[in-house]
Order: sequence, then structure tokens, then C-alpha cells
Amino acid sequence: MDLQNFLLPAYAINMGLLAVYGVHRLLMLKHFDWPAQADKKSDRPPTSASDLPHVTVQLPIFNERTVVSQLVQAAGALNYPAERLEIQILDDSNDDTRELVDHEAAILVKQGIDCSVARRSNRDGFKAGALDFGMRQAKGNLLCVFDADFIPAPEFLRDLVSNFEDPKVGMVQARWGHSNRDESLLTRAQSTLLDGHFVIEHKVRHDRGLFFNFNGTAGIWRRETIDSAGGWQHDTLTEDLDLSYRAQLAGWKFVYAPTVVAPAEIPPTISSFKSQQHRWAKGSVQVLRKLAWKILRSDEPLRVKIEAFTHLTGNIGYPCVLFLALLLPLSLGLHEQVPQWLQFSLFLLCSLSVVLFYERSQRALGRPLGARLRDIFAAVTLGIGMCVSQTRAVFSGCRSSTGSFVRTPKRGDASRPKSNYTVSLKGLPGIELLLATWFAWAIVNAAMDSLWGSIPFLLLFFVSFAWVGSLSLRDWARGT
Repeated sequence: MDLQNFLLPAYAINMGLLAVYGVHRLLMLKHFDWPAQADKKSDRPPTSASDLPHVTVQLPIFNERTVVSQLVQAAGALNYPAERLEIQILDDSNDDTRELVDHEAAILVKQGIDCSVARRSNRDGFKAGALDFGMRQAKGNLLCVFDADFIPAPEFLRDLVSNFEDPKVGMVQARWGHSNRDESLLTRAQSTLLDGHFVIEHKVRHDRGLFFNFNGTAGIWRRETIDSAGGWQHDTLTEDLDLSYRAQLAGWKFVYAPTVVAPAEIPPTISSFKSQQHRWAKGSVQVLRKLAWKILRSDEPLRVKIEAFTHLTGNIGYPCVLFLALLLPLSLGLHEQVPQWLQFSLFLLCSLSVVLFYERSQRALGRPLGARLRDIFAAVTLGIGMCVSQTRAVFSGCRSSTGSFVRTPKRGDASRPKSNYTVSLKGLPGIELLLATWFAWAIVNAAMDSLWGSIPFLLLFFVSFAWVGSLSLRDWARGT
């Protein structure tokens, strides 16, 4: 088969698929109304202490010496009646985190706070197994979960529990903040990507009665909801996403509280970010494989099903971007069959929706124009550069094996020794630099052929792969 005859349909199909997700982003923006609703304060009167429900705060921990002290202290500082609050530290650690946990728990007990440490003899089920283990011992009807790097404000519980006055509400999710957002260009880019999810996607899905998910932390569950949906299960790496869909398919209502913010640490290195994103992408594909047929056969409205599939298949965009990266330099020869203006328009449709999406989320948060432009460019660049490792995660999720839950290393107190608080880069470190070279060659060829309209996009891909590849190689060289 002639290369030109293959390139044209492959290029068109790939760009068409990316355009579908671009249109989806634009539709989300159409329904986004942050100023009108998200900033509006609740008209409900404050709940009296005697009417507050009993809450168990669960803190799943595994080797988190750098952040565990601040987490337990923040949980102990929650402004909630002591007789209606239980703090459960679910500690699966096998290092000196155990001593820190025992020390902090003892301090809370002396302060009159019901705090206990639950330890298992093994890590079966990883985080899902720990949460299930703790739930069987928990005293509260509501279960609030915080990951190790989260620092909830004292009013966190009081701000959310009133939502459970509606007996149909099964889970309430708060918005994530970013405690180290401005540490580097990398953390700013990650924060911008997360803001797109929490500011726009969650808000629109909640407002329109569509399925959205508990994010594993900074949220509260009704115990009955977890039980009726089949409990915490560990046959995927994203137990939170899995349970969220099972619970909503069982008829439970979810609430998103965008004005309640819990700050957490953004992964400061590309290796830890890749590890986190690999788990999330692989897990979402696993949930798709597990629940796709149940969603399809459910009695939910068609629009709910369509959004659910769009959500769960979102990571397909990474293999599409990688395929595009391989095709794009070769497609320069198509300029005689496909006018440059048409190629430019297709790229604009795919890329402009991304830029508008993240610009709107940053504007909703009140970030100044200069910071928005810088961070959006960094976010788009990071997203493209991550397509190599994320494609690997997507294909890994298509296999039957669940895999191991790899914790995202937290830096926290950087004065403590690192030891095993790093993550190994999977695949070839810096492999993105090969693609950067591929695009450098394409830029030279485009300039020689006077294809000036293609050069801005070729440069974007070159910068993306060069940035992510060099950061990955630097982490590998440093052993971080």
C-alpha cells in the first residue's frame, strides 16, 4: 500500500476523533456557569451541634513520613463536636511512618479526640482494602477520606455534612486546591490541568445531573451508599472511580461543593507525576472494561450514558496524540492533496478547544491574564509530552491483570531523608527526546518547503517532547 494512500485516511480519522473530544470541551463550556452558582453561598442556616451526624475521618497511609504529621494534626483541628467525630488512621506502613503515626495519634487522644490506629497484617487490596477494613470498624454513618498530602480547613466537615440531610445523597466531593502551585512551571502546568477537571468538568456534570466521580480524597461518603453499591473493590487501580459509578448506577445522588477547597501537594517531579497519571489512566480504562456493559444496559437517560462513556474513554486522547505525533511530520507531503488552510483549521479546532477550556477555568478562579497565558501554554505542552507514557498506561489497562497500586511520592518535609520516597520511571527515561528529534527534522523540512503554516504546530510538539523528555532524563540521572 502506498504511504500517501495510508497517510491521508489515517490522518483524517485520527484528527476526527480528537475533534470529537474537542467539541465535547466546547459543549462543557457552553453549560458552564461558575459565576452564577459556584460562588453563591448556601442559604441554609448553620446546623446546630446536636443535629450534626457522626463522622468517621479515614486517613489511609502507606509510608508517608514526610506528610503524615501535618495530615493527622489537620484532622485533629477539624471544628466538629468531639462526641460526633472519630479519626481512623489506616496505617499500612512498613517504615518509620508507624512511629510518627503513633506519636500524633497519642497527642490527639490526650486532647480528648477519638483517634485510633488500624493496621493490617498485609496490604491486600491496597487503599481500597484499607478503606474497607476501616469501614467495618468505623463508628460514623458518614465516612470522610483524606489522602496523606491533604490539609483540610477546620470547617471542612461542617461545610459539607448538611448536604446529607437529603437521604438520596450518597457522596459529597470538595474541590482540590494546590499548596505548591507556584513552585515551578511543572507544578503550575499540573495545577491548570487539574483545575480543568475540578472547576469545569465536575461543575457541569453535577449541575446537569450527569455522573461524576469521587476523587479518592477530600470527600464524604454515606456508609449505606458504599454497602449498597457493593463496597470498596480492588479489581481496578481507581477504586474511587469504580465505586462512584456503581453507586450512581444504584440510584444514589452525588453533590459537588466547588467552594469548599482542600489543598494538597502537586507532584514536584515529572517521575512522580508520570506515576500518578499512569495509575489514573490505567484505572479509568479498567473501570470502562468493568462497567461499560452495565452503564449501557442501565435505565439512565441517553445523555447520562453518553457523558459517562466520554468521561471513561477520555484517555484515548493520548494514543491519538501519539499517533498524530508520528504522522504529522510525514503528513507534510500531503500539502498537495490537502490544502494547508484545511490542515490548519483541523489543528485549530482540536487545539483551540483545549486553550479555551483551560483559560475559562483559570479565569473562573480569578487568575490574572499573564499567569493564565503562561500556565495554559505549560499545561498544553505538558499534556502533549505525556502522551508517550500515558499511551502505555491505556494499553496496560486493556489487559486483564489489575497491577499494583503505586503510591505517588510526597515531598512534604524535604528535610527528611528520601530513601524509598521516590518512584522508578517506567519505560525508557527520556524516550520523548526521540520524538523531539523527529519534530526537529520535520521543522527543517517544513521550512525548506516553505510550509510556514505547519511550523507553529511542529514547534509546539517539539517543545512538548523536549521538555518532558529532558525532565524525565534529569529525574533518572538524579535517581528521583
